[in-house]
Amino acid sequence: MTSPEALATELTRARERTLALVDFDDAELHRQYDPLMSPLVWDLAHIGQQEEFWLLRDGDPSMPGLLTPEIDSLYDAFVHSRASRAELPLLPPADARVYCATVRDKALEALDRTDGDEALFRFGLVISHEHQHDETMLQALNLRAGPPLLSAGTALPAGRACVAGTSVLIPAGPFTLGVNASEEHYSLDNERPAHTVHVEGFRIGRVPVTNAQWREFIDDGGYRTPRWWSANGWAYRAQAGLVAPAFWNADGSRTRFGHRETIPDDEPVQHVTYFEAEAFAAWSGARLPTEVEWEKACAWDPVTGTRRRFPWGDAQPTPDLANLGGDALRPAPVGAYPAGASAYGAEQMLGDVWEWTTSTLRPWPGFTPMIYDRYSEPFFDGAGAGDYRVLRGGSWAVAPDILRPSFRNWDHPIRRQIFSGVRLAWDV
Repeated sequence: MTSPEALATELTRARERTLALVDFDDAELHRQYDPLMSPLVWDLAHIGQQEEFWLLRDGDPSMPGLLTPEIDSLYDAFVHSRASRAELPLLPPADARVYCATVRDKALEALDRTDGDEALFRFGLVISHEHQHDETMLQALNLRAGPPLLSAGTALPAGRACVAGTSVLIPAGPFTLGVNASEEHYSLDNERPAHTVHVEGFRIGRVPVTNAQWREFIDDGGYRTPRWWSANGWAYRAQAGLVAPAFWNADGSRTRFGHRETIPDDEPVQHVTYFEAEAFAAWSGARLPTEVEWEKACAWDPVTGTRRRFPWGDAQPTPDLANLGGDALRPAPVGAYPAGASAYGAEQMLGDVWEWTTSTLRPWPGFTPMIYDRYSEPFFDGAGAGDYRVLRGGSWAVAPDILRPSFRNWDHPIRRQIFSGVRLAWDV
């Protein structure tokens, strides 16, 4: 289990990142850039509210908090949809900052007195929650119209364009899917428990699909040809008028975070729906991987017959292994991280773009809900929350503190404000 000192450091890193993403005037923080996203001031106070709920109120809604019940309820994501949040009587930005700072001071005092795996897990959960909302705020800022508020702070390594379109073989055989809390102390409930599964042989893209490859799909009439699309996908394409990934312009440029720029050929395509990914795969004579296939390609070492903690081994992520943390504001060129390859040779499995899989979210056998029992269960296939597809691998916006091969994300198949891309798979 991570020490209290390490948790305190991770809490600080998360908060520094959050505050940098809300370092704007009050009017900006109250703006709602799109009905899909919350105003940034809602995310800010929600981060503090959840931290207080889990660390200071022991997850007990009957325990009084620092906010009145009426104000506290405004930050319940299950009660208020994103589209409605701009109309709520939210805390002013200055009050939200003070609230978050007060909660954090009290949480750090509580951390000094905390012992035991379950109690420390709550701190890990809060860190994960804050980082996930930081990525959500980056999604919102990318939807903002107007001059740029953010600029890239990290230069990315050069890629190897020759790897685009190549694949690696994953032979048939068993592997250990998922993790146990004893191995990954801050893993979430849907990642557990570890269990053995058999996977038939397949091939998977060495790297994600690039913008250049996607442009070929467009030029070949991919968005105008029904046979590449599922029935639901074609219906949505027609309804939404999809002709290219989100943020691509008709003149061949794209607009991201207020910057109009040339679309780099060797960069992983991003901002595509599951339906677009599915159609591209069909056009390519391929398919999308299942999440089980994806995890085997990412984490399994066939030589040792064991899981790796990360694709490259057990060492923590560093800038020469993966593009994480959000500073770059974009994916790295394909082939930029050969040292980060998995045992099978798949590259950029963590970071850069979330990768759509064909899988719906389901519990692993032996699933046990964690203390935050609304994290996974309401979204499981058949639970009634709607249609979701699992995405794997994280994006350039994910903090390295919380990403691992077992991490499961999910979203509606029509979403593309997320930093989503594509990795192909083939039967053998």
